[in-house]
Order: sequence, then structure tokens, then C-alpha cells
Amino acid sequence: MYRVASIGGDGIGPEILDEGKKVLDAAAEKYGFEIEWTDFPIGADRYLETGELVGEDELRELSTFPAIYFGSIGDDRVRPGVLEKGILLALRFYFDQYVNLRPIKLLHGVSTPLAGKGPEDIDFVVVRENTEDFYVGIGNRFRGRQHADLEVIRNLYSVRFGLDAESDAEEIAYQIGVLSREGSRRVMEYAFDLAERREKRVTSVDKANVLSDVYGLWREVFSEVAAAHPGVSTEFNFVDAVTMWFVKNPEWFDVVVTPNMFGDIITDLGAMIQGGLGLAPGGNINPKGTSMFEPIHGSAPKYRGLGVANPIATIWAGALLLDHLGEHEAGEAVVAAIEGTIRDGVVTRDLGGTAGTVDVGDHVAHLIRS
Repeated sequence: MYRVASIGGDGIGPEILDEGKKVLDAAAEKYGFEIEWTDFPIGADRYLETGELVGEDELRELSTFPAIYFGSIGDDRVRPGVLEKGILLALRFYFDQYVNLRPIKLLHGVSTPLAGKGPEDIDFVVVRENTEDFYVGIGNRFRGRQHADLEVIRNLYSVRFGLDAESDAEEIAYQIGVLSREGSRRVMEYAFDLAERREKRVTSVDKANVLSDVYGLWREVFSEVAAAHPGVSTEFNFVDAVTMWFVKNPEWFDVVVTPNMFGDIITDLGAMIQGGLGLAPGGNINPKGTSMFEPIHGSAPKYRGLGVANPIATIWAGALLLDHLGEHEAGEAVVAAIEGTIRDGVVTRDLGGTAGTVDVGDHVAHLIRS
């Protein structure tokens, strides 16, 4: 039996998570294991009522679970960033979920905007570093003589704009990206281990031609890790180039490993070439701790309670959860049932169908049991 925490969150989150849990329960029944769900009322409603985002006691309790199944976060009643940073990012950082895993796979029966490409061309994985880079939260805004320790920045902008360095007239904002050797190494090791089980090819993404200090370290560590995996072919790609090649030749890629910010950007491009956000699952993984699985789309509050949201990304994230728990056959069965459901035409409006949220979940569960 596996203990799994569930957080419905905001907007359509609780609805799509219910369908995911229904499908995972069907897979458990089919493949001879059990899932014990524990629900946590974390989200906008509680925050608006009590001011609480996620408490220390909750984090300690969540740390006793091997996995968290997450719906969505975000609410129009709350200023942007409050829930995302205070809940989602807080969970990722607290549990050191240093791998963001994003399968980019075009399923049979799904259209891609890429002309002439099919499921045989779009089947790769992006491994995004999830706790460093420009997301470490080191930044500020200041005027003139404030922050004297940033004299170099003040003087640079004083010369550039012809300002008096003593003046308070010009406002400056800065954000610092931080990579560590260990933080880079561990996510790259994960990517190479994954590639050993796939097509044995890893593409590294960076912008070392401009940001040579921070991404120079990334390249150096990548070369060291690659040397320990001589059976895996490797290449470097600048982030601007990789966006072009995702569109032109997606069939080239197998495993892509990327720093945090670039990974955030290119995985949304990946979502579009695999058919849209409604088909895009994600995993936030600590291989030795509590991991979290979720769809990458938002909470879509205007569709809350209407029963029309597409639950496939959430169900697919559940397949990643099962695979993480070691139930590989069950995880594969969930993805196959998703593909069968699409083939049968039981899809929501975003995929051109008329089915509701519950209809899709029911059909996927039925195909797993049959």
C-alpha cells in the first residue's frame, strides 16, 4: 500500500484531481496494490479565510508521504505570486525537489501545430533543474545611493544614462542567478541515468555565449558527468537555438537537461508541440524524498465547477507518480488508456470533443479495468 498526499488547490484543481485519483485507483485495483489518499486543504480559499499558505506542521506531515498529487494553484482574488510562491514553490524548495520532469510526447489521435510531424517524431523528455538559477529569490530594486554594496551597478548606470551617481532619480532592479556545482551535477546525473534507459542521447541547454560565468560552470559540470557515461552521446545547445530545433526537428531529441529558467520556458513550447497544456504533465522529483506530480497548466478559475476542464494532464501526471513509486506497468497502462480514450473520441472541448471532465476520467478508468 502506498500513502499519497493530495492537494486539490484552486480553480479546476479539485475536479481534475478527483479524476486522476479515480484513474490511479483503477490502476491499483488492476495491478494489485492500494493507494491510501490523505487530502490537505491547501489553497486560496483557506488563505483568504485564515491567511495561511502552508504551515510548518503541514510540511512536516507531508514529508512522511513518498508523493504528493497536486491539482492547480492560482486565484483571481489573490495577488499574483502569493499562492504560487507561498505554496507551490515553497513545497518544491522545502522537499528539495530538484528535478522537474516533463515528458514531451505526442499521443496518437492528437494534432500538433508542426506540419508533417507525428507521434514517431515527438517523444522526448526535458529534465529541468528545479531549485537554482534565477529562481533562488535573490534580487531587489533600489534608487541612487541605496544598497551601497552594489556600487558597481550604480556606477555603470550612472555612466550609461549620464546620471549623477549620488542621485536618487534612477531606479534599478536586479535579479541574481545562482548555480552550484552540486546542484548542477545531481540533476545531470538524473538526466544521464534516464538517457541510459532510453535512446542514450543527452542535450544540454544554456546561454554560455553571453552569461559565461554562471553557465560556464554548467557546461563544465556537464562535461564531467558526460565523461562518466561514455555510452551516452551528448551535445550543447544554446537556449535560443534549441527553441528553433524543437520546432524544426523534434525527432532529434531524447533527453534534454536545462537550468531552471530556460527549462521553464522551453517546456511550455514542448507542451504546445505535443498538443497543448491540457496534455502536459509534470513531476517535481526528489529521488530520495517526497516528490510532487501535477499538470503544468493553471487553475482556470472561470471554468471552476462547470465540469468541462480537461483532466488528461493530471491523469498523465498520475502515471508519472505511479512510475516514481515503482509501479511501472501500471503507469504505462494509464498512458495507454489515455491514448485509447483520445482514440475513442471521449475528449473535452479543447481537443475538439464534447465530453465532460468526469466522462474522460470514467473512460480512462474503464479502459484500464477492461
